[in-house]
Amino acid sequence: MTGWVDVAPLAEFGAGARAIVDVDGAEVAVFNIEGAIHAIEDVCSHDAECLLCEGAEGEVDGFEIVCPRHGARFDIRTGKALTAPAYEDIASLPTRVHGGMVQVRDDRWD
Repeated sequence: MTGWVDVAPLAEFGAGARAIVDVDGAEVAVFNIEGAIHAIEDVCSHDAECLLCEGAEGEVDGFEIVCPRHGARFDIRTGKALTAPAYEDIASLPTRVHGGMVQVRDDRWD
């Protein structure tokens, strides 16, 4: 595990912002929704394709992200699969603001 990974300065990551970062070899989507920072692994559990990576751009609707290929919905706060065709949840990762920097880490393998 690499520990905390910088996403962006909080001052530049305002409400509605989103970013993709590599955390220990996993692509992670980080969001600022209503002033709260959330992170999920950027992969649809239905077809193993990315939700936000370049060319995908899944729609964000409140605290849900919609897979751009088949319409599966996931809760950005928890990674929970909300609609078919996805039945398996995706990873939700811890975030923090440290020294003015938005950070994320993948502690699944600790």
